[in-house]
This record gives sequence, structure tokens and C-alpha cells, in this order.
Amino acid sequence: MTEALKKITKKTSIGEVIKQYPETEPVVKKYFGAGCFTCPGSKTEDIAFGAAMHNVDPEVIIKELNDVIEKNKTKP
Repeated sequence: MTEALKKITKKTSIGEVIKQYPETEPVVKKYFGAGCFTCPGSKTEDIAFGAAMHNVDPEVIIKELNDVIEKNKTKP
């Protein structure tokens, strides 16, 4: 198992986010669509590329992803 990501950035791959933090799936689906989970490119494409392809500000997605991860860390 790979070491947990410290924080999601523009260069973090979408696949790595989903793999290490499954609780972020609703956020990925919200901004990139359900097709992202079966797209082979999601394993290598980063957040910035996905955001550009879907015409979304990457900073908005990154903030929401990191917020979900932080909230999940504080759950018992």
C-alpha cells in the first residue's frame, strides 16, 4: 500500500485520490461525472487536467476534496 497523500494538489492524479480516499468519490462524481471511475485516463490524469477538461476551477475541487478528507480523519 502506498503512503497516504498529505494534501491533494493540482498535480495529484484523480485515480490516486479515489484509491487512497474513497470517501472523496461523491466530490469526483460531482465535478467530473460518473464516467471518471471507469475512464482509463483517471489513473494518470491529474486534478488540473480533469478540471480543465470539465471547465471547472481546480482550486474549488481541491478545497472540497481536502475538506472531505479532513472531516473523515476526525470521525471516530
